[in-house]
Amino acid sequence: MEKLTFYALSAPEKLDRIGAYLSERLSRDVARHRYGYVCIAMEALDQLLMACHCQSINLFVESFLTMVRKLLEADKPNLQILGTNSFVKFANIEEDTPSYHRSYDFFVSRFSEMCHSSFEDPDIRTKIRMAGIRGLQGVVRKTVNDELQANIWDPQHMDKIVPSLLFNLQQDEAAESQSPSPGVEKEKESPIELTERCFRELLGRAVYVKQTMHLDNHSLWESKTFAVRCFKIIMYSIQSQHSHLVIQQLLGHLDANSKNSARVRAGIVEVLSEAAVIEASGSIGPTVLEVFNTLLKQLRLSVDYELSGYNDLSNLGTKVIKEHEERQLQESVIKTIGSFASTLPTYQRSEVMLFIMGKIPVPGMYPALGSANTGYEGSRMIQVMLLKSLFQVTVGFQSTNMLTALPTSFLDPLLSFTLMEDAEVRLLVLEILISLIDRHENRLKFSSISIISDISVLKLKVDKCSRQDNLFMKKNSQRLCRHIFLVCKEENSSQRHFESLFTLLALISMELANEEVVVDLIRLALALQDLANDEALPLFNRCAIHALSASYLNLICQLTTVPTFCQHVHEVIQARQKEVPFLLPEDVFIEKPRLSLEKMEGDVLFLQTKIAETLGGSGYNTERLATPYIPQLTDEDRLSKRKSIGDTVSLQLEMDQRHSPEREPVVKTPTEQITFETLKQAIVDSVSMEEQERERRRLVVERFQTAPFEEIAAHCGARASLLQSKLNQIFEITIRPPPSPSGTLSSAHGQAQSRSIPIYEMKFPDLCVY
Repeated sequence: MEKLTFYALSAPEKLDRIGAYLSERLSRDVARHRYGYVCIAMEALDQLLMACHCQSINLFVESFLTMVRKLLEADKPNLQILGTNSFVKFANIEEDTPSYHRSYDFFVSRFSEMCHSSFEDPDIRTKIRMAGIRGLQGVVRKTVNDELQANIWDPQHMDKIVPSLLFNLQQDEAAESQSPSPGVEKEKESPIELTERCFRELLGRAVYVKQTMHLDNHSLWESKTFAVRCFKIIMYSIQSQHSHLVIQQLLGHLDANSKNSARVRAGIVEVLSEAAVIEASGSIGPTVLEVFNTLLKQLRLSVDYELSGYNDLSNLGTKVIKEHEERQLQESVIKTIGSFASTLPTYQRSEVMLFIMGKIPVPGMYPALGSANTGYEGSRMIQVMLLKSLFQVTVGFQSTNMLTALPTSFLDPLLSFTLMEDAEVRLLVLEILISLIDRHENRLKFSSISIISDISVLKLKVDKCSRQDNLFMKKNSQRLCRHIFLVCKEENSSQRHFESLFTLLALISMELANEEVVVDLIRLALALQDLANDEALPLFNRCAIHALSASYLNLICQLTTVPTFCQHVHEVIQARQKEVPFLLPEDVFIEKPRLSLEKMEGDVLFLQTKIAETLGGSGYNTERLATPYIPQLTDEDRLSKRKSIGDTVSLQLEMDQRHSPEREPVVKTPTEQITFETLKQAIVDSVSMEEQERERRRLVVERFQTAPFEEIAAHCGARASLLQSKLNQIFEITIRPPPSPSGTLSSAHGQAQSRSIPIYEMKFPDLCVY
């Protein structure tokens, strides 16, 4: 070998003849089964190949590859493995000059076939498969950087390489799980490790490898774990700028399988979720909303399938749906929406929140959202699913500016869901609000409603209310208070509702409260205490409202740090503990509470006058504290435009009434003295007039909602005819017939009537004629 190598290096032009001779000898030895000589010839070829790196090596390589092909075609496993080893050595050589006339198609096909070997002996079968994997790795290495070779990324090659690797990944995983042998030392690389390493190398060089077809063909989505593992390998191996292509491919595949079984769809969704977590850079790609649109569409389809019982509504004889599988799919989709949202920056997350909110059917606006087969229940389930998705998006959402986090276009429809009868929907809305308002992770400290004797042990994180937050509360505090009040009025509210309301009130107090907001919240708590006297509510609800009011006043008095206020609250709580413990959360929110509302007098109630007196001495607005909180009980402010127009009209009416002629003499009497009592009376009058106006508007809205169509049509028709008669009067006054030269005619009734003159008989001055 030394002489032969020296000769080949000194006379490189002889290399092709040396290669042809060795090839001829090796072919003859293979045919005669003289395997010892075959090994010697292959070793000679290998050593020459490794030693000689000159421009004339191309012809020698042709002889070498011919021999490797001959060995791979042989039936003997040892010869196949020998040929593969020689090819891998060749693949690791970096050639100086490109080759024009080589083809690796045979090697791709043969190595892929070896990867699927079904040889009887398991040890030999494993060796053949590992040889096939190494061979494919060599082919990729040899061709990926050679521009003159056929593109290895073409489907004709990838459709053989990728399934072969995935097949071994799957088979070895199954074998490992069936027969684990921890005691055996792993001296050599296991097939699964080799396959994974080869797969990672392939992906590291590729722009993107499509593997969904193999998972489809072998029904591997349903197992989830293998599909997730494959895509984890992909996401960690490919270049980061191409990772969004994987997600888009999966989304397209999910759409294509929308009529497949729930387990298959759930598997794809699970893979999407894992891929989103890995893609933590936040660049899902240029079409962020497309991701959420696809997932929400799958959610809606799943609801339709679950309620109708079929996954193809046009052909009811297809597949019967299993409800529990659809429920699992829905949970997976909601979890995946949260996974995607967690990778997004704040501004994109706000867009996604608005996008999802636009998909939720708002009461009275999108009545026919569900399909014809699912009806109202379909709409309700879609509302619940989309609100759950929205909640997942808001988890961990951090925004320094509440005006951008909760814009009117988002807050208005969200709050409108608190007016719905469905208890689950209301609870989800409260959870979403809590998630958005909690910016210092205080919510867990208020997860259960209780009387906290000393809030310093909670170690609360409280920041000063910023200017933007003040603007937000100035705009929305009344609306938030109103909806909290209305949620308490709902008869089917449960313990979880009251716990969420307590958390929400506590977070508003810490995150968004200035002095004015604190006063409003205290007035709201006192109004809730009055609401608990409503005998129409169930006994549990009334006691729960009392407990909520007490818990919140106990918290807010410690936040305001006014000693006299704290003293009054603590006195009332102590009186309740002795006399009426069922008005405190510790005795209401238990498994079998003993409830009663008999002794509701004296020291067990919080007094508005007492609280106003104690806070007034610390600089709080005494007049505002002394005014009871009366929420607006109409649904008109569901849309901000309607609310603003309604408020403008009522304001104009109030101004007109205050400046009406009947009241003017009262104001102008010089003897009247303007005192504090006068001003107080004026405020009370204006409040009562506001109440009357609101009641009048409520009756108008109620009539249009409940009256029969004929009555409304007659009412509107009467108003239209009245308007027309007024218009006719105005036209009569402003538009008169032209003066008649012949004077007036007397009508039958004795009234003067102008005689009309044809226009061609009228005389116009010269200046009027053009």
